[in-house]
Amino acid sequence: MLSTLARKILMCVTGFFLSFFLLIHFLGNLQLFLPQEQAHLQFNAYSHFLSGNILIKIVSYFLYASIIVHAVDGLIITLKNRKSGGNYKTDNRKRASTWASRNMGILGTLILIFLVIHFQNFWYVYKFGHLPLDDHGNKDLYILVITVFKEWWYVLIYVVSMIALCYHLIHGIQSAVRNLGVFHPKFVKWFKNAGIAYSLIICCGFALMSIYIFFTNR
Repeated sequence: MLSTLARKILMCVTGFFLSFFLLIHFLGNLQLFLPQEQAHLQFNAYSHFLSGNILIKIVSYFLYASIIVHAVDGLIITLKNRKSGGNYKTDNRKRASTWASRNMGILGTLILIFLVIHFQNFWYVYKFGHLPLDDHGNKDLYILVITVFKEWWYVLIYVVSMIALCYHLIHGIQSAVRNLGVFHPKFVKWFKNAGIAYSLIICCGFALMSIYIFFTNR
């Protein structure tokens, strides 16, 4: 059995890997803001490259494993803390994240539910569905993205999930650097601001993408 400290360190490592993936995913999805004709072919070509690249496939297995390990460890730590009479973790050095620290279990659950929906709508359909091909012979993931984000209820779910993810990231990043022993008082403000900036940019960017597609494809 892993100790609580070992589980927290494992959560830190998987969390940083998932955060790095989020950044790459975000940068790739910026293509959706391009003019529609350009975005259509370019996004499909990008998706085709990712799906056919052996290195990306290997990384994807680490991604799936990281999601599972991160979720399971988070659940175990939350249950242990509740059993001992505490919350996830409250830290007086970051009062702005107190609400997030008390609700990491709820936030994590919302994000996990969103991931299941997101994977089903995009990853599963792209891998096992019957998508049409674009003019270059690539699977038309762009059309799938546009079709899904035309639905107001999915955009609402997406935006709410990005808000939950933002709070989760803000607390998670600060908690991770502290658990890894690099939360030095000298750099507290820098780590806090960097974590908040990263979380806001990523989550607001994803949320705006869904809203942009919804309103430009009416």
